[in-house]
Amino acid sequence: MPDFTNPLRNPHDLRLPRIAGPCSLVIFGVTGDLAKKKLLPAVYDLTNRGLLPAGFALIGFGRRDWTDEHFTNYVEECVRARCRTPFNEATFAQLASGLRFVSGAFDDADAFTRLSDTVSELDRDRGTRGNHAFYMSVPPSAFPVVSRQLAASGLAKSPEGAWRRVIIEKPFGHDLASAQELDRVVSEVFDPNSVFRIDHYLGKETVQNLLALRFANMMFEPVWNANYVDHVQITMAEDFGIGSRAGYFDGIGIARDVIQNHLLQLFALTAMEEPVSFSAADLAAEKTKVLSAVRLPKDLSHHTARGQYAGGWQGSEKVVGYLEEHGVDPKSTTETYAAVRLDVDTRRWAGVPFYLRTGKRLGKRVSEIAVMFKRAPHLPFESTATRELGSNAVVIRVQPDEGVTLRFGAKVPGTAMEVRDVNMDFSYGSSFTEASPEAYERLILDVLLGDPPLFPTTKEVELSWRILDPIEEYWATLGQPQQYRAGTWGPAEADEMLAADGRAWRLP
Repeated sequence: MPDFTNPLRNPHDLRLPRIAGPCSLVIFGVTGDLAKKKLLPAVYDLTNRGLLPAGFALIGFGRRDWTDEHFTNYVEECVRARCRTPFNEATFAQLASGLRFVSGAFDDADAFTRLSDTVSELDRDRGTRGNHAFYMSVPPSAFPVVSRQLAASGLAKSPEGAWRRVIIEKPFGHDLASAQELDRVVSEVFDPNSVFRIDHYLGKETVQNLLALRFANMMFEPVWNANYVDHVQITMAEDFGIGSRAGYFDGIGIARDVIQNHLLQLFALTAMEEPVSFSAADLAAEKTKVLSAVRLPKDLSHHTARGQYAGGWQGSEKVVGYLEEHGVDPKSTTETYAAVRLDVDTRRWAGVPFYLRTGKRLGKRVSEIAVMFKRAPHLPFESTATRELGSNAVVIRVQPDEGVTLRFGAKVPGTAMEVRDVNMDFSYGSSFTEASPEAYERLILDVLLGDPPLFPTTKEVELSWRILDPIEEYWATLGQPQQYRAGTWGPAEADEMLAADGRAWRLP
């Protein structure tokens, strides 16, 4: 009789295809914020859910002069503070037995020799079988030196029958030329199929549900085109400022930080044709076609907008403007709000504008894709009956309240024929008992499984920069961005941008 308490012995356990084989994960920059807040808790949660093998090992690489015991205490502290599954002593003990720390700088060849020795020890003592993933949770400027050290120490080369993979955090360059140079350096060391570019937005449950919504339901795909859709709005709004990220953010700006990767990936998934399958190659092929078909408006002055938050009130808290943030140049022209219009030269989307916007210190924290439909060609009602009736819409909420909302017209109860907008709402939290995995849990597991559908390809990255670079070059000629008060929905020119097309931003 099957042992139903053990997924490895339970033939009906749906986790079976998703349990990683023998392997280890090496995290460069393990003492940084990303590892502390996301990566280490995600590894623990994967362990707690039975999705990592008992012999899994985690190696931290950093400058601090730590012992393995010190590192274990640090990991436990991070996990207890931020794990999503209950803290279990036995689970952590299993994980702790495979924790190792290697002290050194990225340009220290001796440190990589020690790392190589540690990897060999894990292969021997924990059965990791030569399978190792290297997570570069480091600034982009460190990617080349770490890659070359991995090559020089022999760590990048996998033994026969094993694998080596590298995980690169965004940003993937700061323009097309730098992205191509980064790809060249990494490709000298790792096979392109072994390079995984992390975009944590693609690990979110709702982003993947977009594929199910479109292609598993006959009711949506027939109207997902220019015959019925008026326009599409893709929004990522944050209600906080730059915090302690001035050193990274100032000079980069929110368009490079968010539009080039997160929003253009959401755009591609929304606009692409149905793939032959959901394999990595087939998904990438369709996303690449859409990104290749993007046409920028000829007049960027009327179809792009940028802004910079000024001081004001965020809820009940008084906050400073961007130029008063610690570490920001008082004369900075870096934008904290960006909006662009994109057109797609395909039969499906001819004449349908896509509006992408993102910003900090906006009215609320929300990420969503809103497909706005055309109005009915004829309304057989008196004009007074439909004066509060707007456009039908399908709104995919990516965060924080993951779900889907349908907006349509319905009759108001009563004797008169009066039609108003109503919402039909689907929420993950109320519809499923299973908790959605955190994005980094899914993406780390995908790397360890060698399953790449949710990772942008080199071609996608390059096409994204080809779209954004002309906009950035135009903005560089304009000087100071338009100011907007904290807690509002961006600069006036963003509203004017849609008003020029006879449209308006929806209020999330």
